[in-house]
Amino acid sequence: MGAAVKAAVEGSDAFIAAEVDARVAEGEKNAYQSFSKVEGKYDCIIDFSHPSVTDSMLDYALKTKTPVVLCTTGLSNEQLERVKAVGKEIPVFFSANMSLGVNLIVALCKKATELLGDDFDIEIIEKHHNQKVDAPSGTAIMLADAINEAADGKYEYVYERQSVRKKREKKELGIHSIRGGNIVGEHEVIFAGHDECVSIKHSATSKEVFAVGAVNAARFVSAQGAGLYSMADMLK
Repeated sequence: MGAAVKAAVEGSDAFIAAEVDARVAEGEKNAYQSFSKVEGKYDCIIDFSHPSVTDSMLDYALKTKTPVVLCTTGLSNEQLERVKAVGKEIPVFFSANMSLGVNLIVALCKKATELLGDDFDIEIIEKHHNQKVDAPSGTAIMLADAINEAADGKYEYVYERQSVRKKREKKELGIHSIRGGNIVGEHEVIFAGHDECVSIKHSATSKEVFAVGAVNAARFVSAQGAGLYSMADMLK
């Protein structure tokens, strides 16, 4: 994703002022192995890294009052709470998925839940490449949370059924993960009713869509005051 973000800013009015990557050579110009070594002040941080880096990144952002676009998934509950707390002091744009299309299907799923939820079973299937560590994906959880919000929190998330032999309960919301090959990202939400089935699906064919979304989010959040922002705020 770092390379994709670099490509997304080429030829635009934005530029990469510095990068943080544990793999860079010590002393490489404008490149740092960790946030504890970063020098200077920048307009915004775009973070597509790993939960193990999140805390140090937030430490630096707070210390320097730097706006953040946080795209890292797999954060712990404690880290999610900290993100909310940091958003009270600096601008934080937080989204599990930076694609415009994915955020559109979030809205469509909420509407479908309002119309179909009482009579239809809802299942989410997500597919990603074989190098992705966290499962289910942050986007799958984002979709599930949006659906549950529209349903007044009545659903319980179910991640596996093979361990229990019983019929599906109405309050279940199934979430299933597939890992293989170089699948960039696919998410499908199935509303299964009596004699009919409605499917809402999004497929990403490259990482470019996420990088472009992140750069646009950086432009947006850099002009905001302290707060926790999402794609919905940027699209208003």
